[in-house]
Amino acid sequence: MTEQTNQNTEADASQRVYDPNNLLDTLIKLMNLKNDAALSRALEVAPPVISKIRHNRLPVGASLLIRMHEVSNLSIKELRELMGDRRAKFRISDKQFKPKTTDNQ
Repeated sequence: MTEQTNQNTEADASQRVYDPNNLLDTLIKLMNLKNDAALSRALEVAPPVISKIRHNRLPVGASLLIRMHEVSNLSIKELRELMGDRRAKFRISDKQFKPKTTDNQ
């Protein structure tokens, strides 16, 4: 019976999708804040940023994730798991490593 419980837990984890609301709600509870406005003050971002993240119009960027880590003392991995981001690797485009060419030669 324990094996089946573990399988169900793993299946639930694999079916989770990106949802930053869980992350924001957890931070509010963890930091004993009242609402999103208080969270925006704690993270030192404008209130519309939190609103846009909550309504899936803006992703949680790296700098905000680092700021969340600094104020909450949760690891980056824990923060990513709270919002449903379970990627093991991040892929970066080759274009980001190529030097820019200039036409003025």
